[in-house]
Amino acid sequence: MGTRRRGRELAVQTLYAQELNPADGHPSLLHFSGEVSDDFDVIDFAEELVAGVAANLSRIDRTIEETSKNWARSRMPKVDLSILRLATYELIFRIDIPKNVTINEAIEIAKKFGTEESPAFVNGILDEIATALPDKS
Repeated sequence: MGTRRRGRELAVQTLYAQELNPADGHPSLLHFSGEVSDDFDVIDFAEELVAGVAANLSRIDRTIEETSKNWARSRMPKVDLSILRLATYELIFRIDIPKNVTINEAIEIAKKFGTEESPAFVNGILDEIATALPDKS
């Protein structure tokens, strides 16, 4: 598994923990890093992603809510919401990451951490978000 995939997984775990325990503030990435604790490229990438989501959370959540017409954010599975937040951040703010890479990575992470329905749910919402955005250049 590549550095960026491991970084994304670490970021999703951190975002999920923040969603479950908002009173705890921002749990350290190192809490979830386990086998990658000495891989600074993974940790650095995960930190960039978590910080980016945190800095743009209101826009990210607004985009998810506008796109997921039949799903209120409060009803979404927390793992799926964490994956959607991360991927939406990448789609909107990371011009260095192609849209198809973001969506494929989110689907793979949903397969690993979500339910059987998660990959299709995540794909459907992210595909609509990506379609509405201008192409990255």
